[in-house]
Amino acid sequence: MFTSPPFNPGDLIGALTACRDRTLALFADLTPEEFYQQLHPDFSPLGWHLGHIGFTERLWILEYLAAMDLPPDPRRQLWAADGLPKAQRQQLPDFATVCQGLREVRSQVFAYLEQAQNLEQLPLWCWLLQHESQHNETIAFLKQYHRGLPVAPRCDPLPPPDLGMVAIPGGKVMIGNDSPWGQDNEQPRYGVEVKGFWCDRFPVTHGEYQAFIAAGGYHDRQYWTDQGWQWRSQNQITQPLYWQPDSPWQYHPVCGVSHYEAAAYARFVGKRLPTEIEWETAASYTGTNTLTYPWGEAEPTANHGNFDGNLGQTTPVNAYPFGQSSSGCWDLLGNVWEWTASPFAPYPGFQPYPYRGYSQAYFDGQHYVMRGGSWATRPWGLRNSLRNWYHPWVREIFVGFRCAHS
Repeated sequence: MFTSPPFNPGDLIGALTACRDRTLALFADLTPEEFYQQLHPDFSPLGWHLGHIGFTERLWILEYLAAMDLPPDPRRQLWAADGLPKAQRQQLPDFATVCQGLREVRSQVFAYLEQAQNLEQLPLWCWLLQHESQHNETIAFLKQYHRGLPVAPRCDPLPPPDLGMVAIPGGKVMIGNDSPWGQDNEQPRYGVEVKGFWCDRFPVTHGEYQAFIAAGGYHDRQYWTDQGWQWRSQNQITQPLYWQPDSPWQYHPVCGVSHYEAAAYARFVGKRLPTEIEWETAASYTGTNTLTYPWGEAEPTANHGNFDGNLGQTTPVNAYPFGQSSSGCWDLLGNVWEWTASPFAPYPGFQPYPYRGYSQAYFDGQHYVMRGGSWATRPWGLRNSLRNWYHPWVREIFVGFRCAHS
């Protein structure tokens, strides 16, 4: 995976091709219903995501970067993120037609790339790869939301994890990512003084969360915020969305929880959610410097964590000893995203890229930051500094959490 200049068109073509192969593989077993219809009222049909990927590549590479004089796109309103409302995106061309459009755009993109020399635009290519990867993950979780969970884990049994907390040292920690991979909301990189704290060694497991359910935590007002209790009551929530009570899942991370549920559990056990700065400190800070990945600077492999759809589901939280951080935290990248206590907000000196609405529209105090990635996250979107964000009631995504203590 290319990570920095010098600009190598061959490496970029390889990455774009690998990402597209993964995208198309997600559609190999799709039914017509799954392709055309909304599987959830808050998300677009899966077929729309495929067309939007091609539209975005055409817009930013062929129209913006290459400044090609192209005929108007007759489906611009359909494919644009700010076009039709999600509920009106179900009148789609068939799969073969959408794929033909993807191939036509990609052919022109590669022809341009083979003669391109502009190193300054590497961040745009990195952004484009991550954009497609993000839509891959949306497709993956909507498929699972619609189809339901697998019946049993497929991994070999492991000894029980050593559940508990580890001490995270304080200090001057560098937050963010100024490389071409860094999204606008990760930049500019800046230093912040972090006080030492305690952090869960692992994400909260099914077995741990079962205690909250068994103790009546979903019916005990004292653990919930006002907004969380209202949400729980109105929607009659009594367990996580992707709940697996069976013993084979005991040491898998709890998955499909809202921010409200995560915060309620943390109060139940006398802890709290970590701030996103604390989370990044636990993942990257060695006491003297910060790392791109919990284990160092080596690019992610299948030995480091559960990501890239390799297994198609979660694994026990202690399945990847080579993925732990220097502080002793496991399972930070992959398996499930992790809620933090932090509203999504700009870093000091933030500048929007590649367009104003990409991140800035969500700096509204109503979205909360998630960190870490899930089993469906592509490698191009996997690093300690990456920020994801959703409303606190959203739980269709592959998201769990770990707790902290001052």
